[in-house]
Amino acid sequence: MIAVAIPAIATDLAVLPAQLVQWLVSSYLLVSIVAQSPAGKLGDRWGHGRMLRWGQLIFAAGSVAGYLAHAMPVLAVARILMALGGAIMVPGAMATLRTSLPEAQRAKAFGAFGSVMALSAAIGPLVGGEIAARFGWDALFLVNIVPLGLVAATAAYKRPGVPRPLVDRPKSRFDLLGSALLAIGLAMLVTAARNIQDAFPLVIVGVGALFVFVWWELRTEDPVIDLKLFTRRAFTAGACIVGLQNFAMYALLFELPLVFSQSFQATPAESGRALLALTLAMVVGSTVGGHTAARLGFRRAAIIGTTVALTGGILLWLNPLVSVASSFLTLLALGLGLGLSTPAANSASMSAVRGSESGMGSAVSGTLRYLGGVAGVAMVSALATTDVLLHALQLSSVVFVFALALALVLACSIPKSR
Repeated sequence: MIAVAIPAIATDLAVLPAQLVQWLVSSYLLVSIVAQSPAGKLGDRWGHGRMLRWGQLIFAAGSVAGYLAHAMPVLAVARILMALGGAIMVPGAMATLRTSLPEAQRAKAFGAFGSVMALSAAIGPLVGGEIAARFGWDALFLVNIVPLGLVAATAAYKRPGVPRPLVDRPKSRFDLLGSALLAIGLAMLVTAARNIQDAFPLVIVGVGALFVFVWWELRTEDPVIDLKLFTRRAFTAGACIVGLQNFAMYALLFELPLVFSQSFQATPAESGRALLALTLAMVVGSTVGGHTAARLGFRRAAIIGTTVALTGGILLWLNPLVSVASSFLTLLALGLGLGLSTPAANSASMSAVRGSESGMGSAVSGTLRYLGGVAGVAMVSALATTDVLLHALQLSSVVFVFALALALVLACSIPKSR
């Protein structure tokens, strides 16, 4: 919702829109990426239901601060709190699905999970625009508390059978060094992706920190990320499929409005309606994909979904856009394919982890998902410097096809028993 209010916030707080995006959007993504793995590990220790509720409280505190903010520093802190709360909630929610439901029901549950997320992406800008226009941009933060926060809190506190900690009284200390090294490495690489001109020293520091992180995780008694997870084909394939698909989705969501505006003089409203073909198709695809995975198995459902998404990528590559309307079929295929394959990919990765690892596993999967999105946005930022964005879209469509083809290969590698 906040994306549509950035111009109004920039005017009220007397800051440049570009600076606002850096503080409010980039900081949110960065905190979301670096906090998920430690949060998931703590959920395995302390209980996923408890972490889910703590995440809700932190997110609500950030929303209150955002509603009351009248200065840029306060608003930035509010967004960081919201990002931290969200980073705690998402692994807790996915781990709760993993530990509460039998395997036969997980695909449908992850399908519903994906449908809700896709529907949120579809209606968020539309609803946010109306709220900001009628009540002011600060009202967007209030919506996170009333009614959304109250409904979510009621569900979390009243729901019976929230899983208890699966690791009672852990003997080893929490892996603070591993968490710090992971945070530094990811933060440097994400910052480098968004600042291409000054990327080299950031990449060196980031790669160095991640190298030391891997060395440490292989030697510590209770790592924040058990790297042996990546030796399980189902987990690696499922998590990487979601990351690759998020790469394509985020890049399209940021690039197409720019192309529509420059090449076809489309208004923001027209661009938003065109992108509904992508997001609403994801809603339908996620619902159908959950049932498909439950009936045909994770591998077949993932292959079907990634094949449909790859078809959409090829259409984008081979059929240059001549109008906003000409993008409809391409976006429909891409959205449907992404929706169909995501529940199967999530189910495959989460079924490959033990119950005591479900928080860590969901956090690693979430981190890869966010990293895919950041990489997609970084690619668009690099290509947006060209004078003819329609030509840039043709170039990026080649990258989309490559990424979605790799996702199809990974889908084929999911074990048949999954």
